[in-house]
Amino acid sequence: MPVDLRLNAIVDPARAGGRSVVDLARAVAQGGATLVQLRDKLGSTRRMIDQARAIKAVLAPLGIPLVVNDRVDVALAANADGVHLGPDDMEVSDARALLGPGRIIGHSVKSVAQAEAVPVEVIDYVGIGGVYATLSKDNPNPPMGPQGLAAIVAVLKARAPGLPAEGIAGIDATNAAEVIEAGAEGIAVISALSLAADPEREASALRAIVDAALDRRARR
Repeated sequence: MPVDLRLNAIVDPARAGGRSVVDLARAVAQGGATLVQLRDKLGSTRRMIDQARAIKAVLAPLGIPLVVNDRVDVALAANADGVHLGPDDMEVSDARALLGPGRIIGHSVKSVAQAEAVPVEVIDYVGIGGVYATLSKDNPNPPMGPQGLAAIVAVLKARAPGLPAEGIAGIDATNAAEVIEAGAEGIAVISALSLAADPEREASALRAIVDAALDRRARR
């Protein structure tokens, strides 16, 4: 299904700036997030399901999808709109068999080799990173920067021209436009939103930057 990646807000209780992930999801959605992802590496399965259900209830009236990081079981239990998987998570084909054709599956890609191998026919979008340095997640690899992002996007577009891609890691208002210039359709953001004094206002600002960059690209 088509996925609007312009502003993918990732909410994580370990990186929520003292807010609940539900309040944070509400704020960024009202500010212009087009997708929300729940990530919780430390909580129990039950807590994650409860969080996902509560976030889903907040987002549904706004028409904004919720995807769950890593956990297909949580996505199913909470009736989330999909999942985001990494190379070490469940096989994409297995996730699709469990979730069915109507739900979203995103997949992380960190290299050209992974871009050449990812099953583009089964997924709905790709998250590419880490583009810049980040404190939100341990990443043993050096940042790829806009040039590395562009190289991966080129491989993916050659394989699946309509597959949307987002950049992730260390993205904020100072570099979001560069990510779009490199060929991505959107940005995935954690700290720049969750640690902002006003997440709703920051989401609005980031969305405006992305929209302007996409407009410039379209007019070329």
